[in-house]
Amino acid sequence: MGKYDLVCFDMDGVLTKLRSSWCWVHQCFEVDNEPAYQAYCNGEIDESEFMRRDIALWTAKKPDVTIDEIAKLFQDMPLIGGIQETVACLQDNGIRCVIVSGGIDKAAQLIKNEFGFDDFAADEICTHPDGTLTGEGKLVVDLRDKGINVRQFIEKYKTVPERTVSIGNSFTDIPMFKNSGMSIAFNPTDPYTSDAATYTVVSDNIADVLDYILQD
Repeated sequence: MGKYDLVCFDMDGVLTKLRSSWCWVHQCFEVDNEPAYQAYCNGEIDESEFMRRDIALWTAKKPDVTIDEIAKLFQDMPLIGGIQETVACLQDNGIRCVIVSGGIDKAAQLIKNEFGFDDFAADEICTHPDGTLTGEGKLVVDLRDKGINVRQFIEKYKTVPERTVSIGNSFTDIPMFKNSGMSIAFNPTDPYTSDAATYTVVSDNIADVLDYILQD
């Protein structure tokens, strides 16, 4: 029996080649969310208001946009290499693979379904019964403490922090690291993330984390 039962992957910048799945939609709609991003970083607005402003950019461009149209955009989202191999290899070793992301649930769901992840937690875009957007987002993963979601998955899969691995690329992933026996900073965007992680991996293939997770 290996050392680990569960691996929690951040999505944006780890499984995707994007800063964020929200930014991917902005790019597709040719809108700029920099003012809202700065306001969020400066603590002027909370995450719910940040989502509200992001969604408002899309509905201003296309008032009747539906969640299915948003979901379709993620089919062309650039992904990191080696996801299939990584998930298959970990699961062959009896390890569950989950996604914990402050990104959009439709992007996480697409990756989960395509590569066979066991589960995911990501923020939801609220819709009317006809699929059009209400303008609100549902906060599932609080970027101030992604450790909450890691603990929920630890409980769900009946394991312990010592037998859990977290993989992330930015300072918002540090709370995940703190709830895990091993942590990997994958292509970290800041020095804090590397400092907080057990290992740092810089690569264009996520399968390079397997050497650390499956080592004796």
